[in-house]
This record gives sequence, C-alpha cells and structure tokens, in this order.
Amino acid sequence: MTTSRPGGSLLAVSDLHVGYPENRTLVESFVPGSDEDWLLVAGDVADRVEDIYWALRLLKERFSTVVWVPGNHELWTPRQDTVQLRGVARYELLVEMCRRIGVLTPEDPYPVWTGAGGPVTVVPLFLLYDYTFRPAGAQTKEAGLALAHEAGIVCTDEYFLHPDPYPSREDWCAARLALTERRLAELAPGTRTVLVNHFPLVREVTDILRYPVFAQWCGTVHTADWHRRYQAAAVVYGHLHIPRVNWFDGVRFDEVSLGYPREWQRRAKPPRGLRPILPVGSPERDADLAW
Repeated sequence: MTTSRPGGSLLAVSDLHVGYPENRTLVESFVPGSDEDWLLVAGDVADRVEDIYWALRLLKERFSTVVWVPGNHELWTPRQDTVQLRGVARYELLVEMCRRIGVLTPEDPYPVWTGAGGPVTVVPLFLLYDYTFRPAGAQTKEAGLALAHEAGIVCTDEYFLHPDPYPSREDWCAARLALTERRLAELAPGTRTVLVNHFPLVREVTDILRYPVFAQWCGTVHTADWHRRYQAAAVVYGHLHIPRVNWFDGVRFDEVSLGYPREWQRRAKPPRGLRPILPVGSPERDADLAW
C-alpha cells in the first residue's frame, strides 16, 4: 500500500491528448508545487502507446505518486499505432507499462492519501460504459444508436475500441463493474474515498452536452450511487471536455479535462492544467471554478 507523506497537494487532470503538439507543450509545463504532490490522471492521455508512455513517464519523474485510469482513447487500436493489440490485451499491456515506470493503475492496491483533506483511499476505476445513458425516446441500445446515426453524432469508439475477448463493450463494462464492486466491498467500514474514473459516474453531468445523443458513450447507470455507497470525499472524471464542478449529495464532482487545442484555445482563460482536489471546497478553489 502506498501512503502519502504529510503536506503536498492531491491534484488531477485528464484528457491530455498529447498527440497534439500544443497539448504536449502544455504537459511539459506541468510541475508540482511540492515534492509531496500526487497527480491523478483520469484517462485519455493519448491514442498511441508510445505517446501514453512518454507522458506518464514524464509525470512520474516529477510527482511523488501518479495514479492513472484508462480513457476510451487509450483503449483504441488506431491503424497508425505500432501496437495493434485489442481490448483486454491492450489494457493489460498499458497496466504492465505503468508498473514498469511506477505509475499506479486500477489493478494495483488502492493508495492512501494522508495529506490535506485526508486520510482518503484513492480508488482508480476502470468501468467503461454500457449504453444506459440513453437519449430521450430510446428504450434500447439499438434505438439509441439509431438516433445517433440519424443525427450524425457517433463516437469513434464504435470503430476503434474493441472489447476482445468480450462480445461487446457493455459486456466488458459489466465484468469491470462486478470486479470493482468486489474490491470496494473489501474496504474497511467508514473508509473515505476519492473515486477517479474517466467516464462520469452520474448521468446528470452529461445534461450540458451540446449533442445529447453522445451521452450513451459516457457511463453507466449502475454507478449513480457510488459516491454515497463508497463515502466519496470527491469524485474525479473527464471525457466530456467541459471542465467544471458539480455537487451531488454534498460530494464534489470535478471534471478535470484539458481537451483538444481547438476547445481550450477559444476559451477566455488559458487552460488551468492541474486541478487541486483536496481539501474539498477550499475558498481559493470555489472562487474560480471555470478554467
């Protein structure tokens, strides 16, 4: 079990997409404010294994502890990648890569943060989605996908995120949910957590999407109460490329994505980069919620 030293900050970021030169330059500028800072990386580092390795190794050289969870982009098998593994085999390769460079993953013992706002158990999650965030009027996955195709808004996962050896992405999601719930059940009663997942844990945060049909690639209804069930002090996620803060049942949900250059370059403020997660609700964070 990894345990933090007193002091430092628990920071988070996601959707680095370092295949874009502009984002790569931003990531090169990420530095800790303390030798004791931890960094939570909530997925979508890059599409290619080579770029994922570059970014995570750089961050691990700088931060005391780095915790990574996969996004959908890491699980793609794009034709231009020299690594053509698919599905579970690709994920397992990334886990082994992280272990070689000292980055923690959803397959490792959960680390405990004892700095400001702690102690909390940091829980990196890999859950995927199961098409249950369905668009209005769709009672089935098939109906939801039909609406997406009709609108011309179809996630690239349909072409590059293979679930092998599972028959479907929702079957892979079901397996990950079952495995993760077994592990979470082993936590001692009263354990406070910080839940870290690439995809949102609650449907409500997708209401802000410009294209509502895209929500079906954004999570699963089976995690709607996890922030209560597992006594979350905070929930960290990405994927939406809409950095913001929401509160549900007194729990702070931080969307910590950087996003694509075309997104952050048009914002009035420059990208904030790393987001402080704990302590929750500090005045300096509440005063500046938008990036």
